Amino acid sequence: MPGDTQPDIYLASHSPRRRELLGQIALPFSPLDVSVDESWDEDESPEVFVIRVALEKARAGWAQVANANPLPTLGADTVVVQDGTVLGKPRDRDDALAMLRALSGSEHRVLTGVALVDDRESTRLSVNRVQFRELSDYELQRYWESGEPEGKAGSYAIQGLGGVFAEHLEGSYSGVMGLPLFETTDLLDEFGIDYRRHW
Repeated sequence: MPGDTQPDIYLASHSPRRRELLGQIALPFSPLDVSVDESWDEDESPEVFVIRVALEKARAGWAQVANANPLPTLGADTVVVQDGTVLGKPRDRDDALAMLRALSGSEHRVLTGVALVDDRESTRLSVNRVQFRELSDYELQRYWESGEPEGKAGSYAIQGLGGVFAEHLEGSYSGVMGLPLFETTDLLDEFGIDYRRHW
């Protein structure tokens, strides 16, 4: 958060992409480090899962600040869904390459859940579809060596080198990046946070 502007919210996220996207709409925020279990239970739908994790992150952040400087706390979670299976962050090289080969030449969904918590709680869901072209073994290997797939849902970053794989996107680009601005600002409006005054 630039300068001495007082934050409007807390962001319960380690993600530099989410911080960048809040900066894009000029919303002053203060980041919080939170840690929650992001394990997917296969009995849980991907939609329910991503909202649950976003809400748990926001709740964990709110618990840190509720008795100190109680500003609303934003949490978000993003997953890639292929044939009903959640593709999370890769464990290692082989896991990343297996995910990317599964995505090659096919369409997948990217779901991002967003939650805002203070004494109230509210959530939104962004659902997006991404079509990948066919990916060669050579470029998959080069992509892994770039370091970009590590720590990324589905092992790619659409705002980075992985953007060259996306033939078509239906939905929200910011949602695929990890923080859908339409749904996020809808939550801010619901909580009476006037982000526009910073424009």
